[in-house]
Amino acid sequence: MVKEVIKIGAVVSEFNYDITMMMLERAKEHAQFLGAEISQVVKVPGVFDMGLAIKKLLERKDIDGVVTLGAVIEGETEHDDIVIQHATRKIADLALEYNKPVGLGISGPGMTRLQAEKRIERAKTAVEAVVKLYRRLKL
Repeated sequence: MVKEVIKIGAVVSEFNYDITMMMLERAKEHAQFLGAEISQVVKVPGVFDMGLAIKKLLERKDIDGVVTLGAVIEGETEHDDIVIQHATRKIADLALEYNKPVGLGISGPGMTRLQAEKRIERAKTAVEAVVKLYRRLKL
C-alpha cells in the first residue's frame, strides 16, 4: 500500500529574510522526513501580509495544509505585538474557514534577533502540526 504524500503550502515572510529562509529549509527537510512535501512556497513582505497568501493556498485542491514561517523581532515600539496578534487571529480563522490545518511557524513577539536565530528549528514543529492534524482528521 502506497501512502499518500501530504502536499503542504508554505507562506514565508521576507522580513528577516536570513532567518526565514533558513526556517523554510528546515521545514522542507522535516516535511520530507514525515512523508510530506512542501509543494508550493509563497513569499510575502511580512508576517502581517500572510493572510491573503494563506487563503489562496487553502483554496487549492492540491494543497492539504499550509505552514506559516516568520520571525517577529522586538522593535522600539509595540508594533511586533500588533503584527503577531492580528496575524495569528487571521491564521486561525482561515484554518477553520477552509477546514485545512495551518501550522503556526512564526516566532515572536518580544524576542531579539539572537533569540530568533535560536528558534529557526521550530519551523519543524509547524510542519509536524500540519501533518499530524491532517492525518488525525483524515482530511
